[in-house]
Amino acid sequence: MLPIGLASDHAGFPLKEHVKTLLDELQLPYVDYGTHSTESCDYPDFAHALARAIERGDVERGIAVCGSGQGITITLNKHRAVRAALSWLPEIAALARQHNDANVLTMPGRFISNDEADAIVRTFLSTPFEGGRHQRRVEKITEGL
Repeated sequence: MLPIGLASDHAGFPLKEHVKTLLDELQLPYVDYGTHSTESCDYPDFAHALARAIERGDVERGIAVCGSGQGITITLNKHRAVRAALSWLPEIAALARQHNDANVLTMPGRFISNDEADAIVRTFLSTPFEGGRHQRRVEKITEGL
């Protein structure tokens, strides 16, 4: 199993650090692409690092956090190999996996608790892609790129 890639900006750093404790508990390997503190920084730097790791095949899935979750999601989705899904409820994470084959979970660090994040991450990691009618839709995401 490939490690899970992690990324955050300063606003997402505390939640990313919490996610690491959950991954340790689940005995899942991970690579942290930064940031490594709450010092102000630019989320695209870390989103691009995670996305490039996915493109190279260094990691298969990722978890990324910024304040609202929006900026890091937008940046990640600029990469052809990434399907990042902003989730603030486990049900949204489940649908992102089932219907969109999302390979990066993004979360809003300023708006969810550690317990909520645990439920979202567990759901994301345990939910399979349904395929079927959803497969053709996923294939159309990168058409024309």
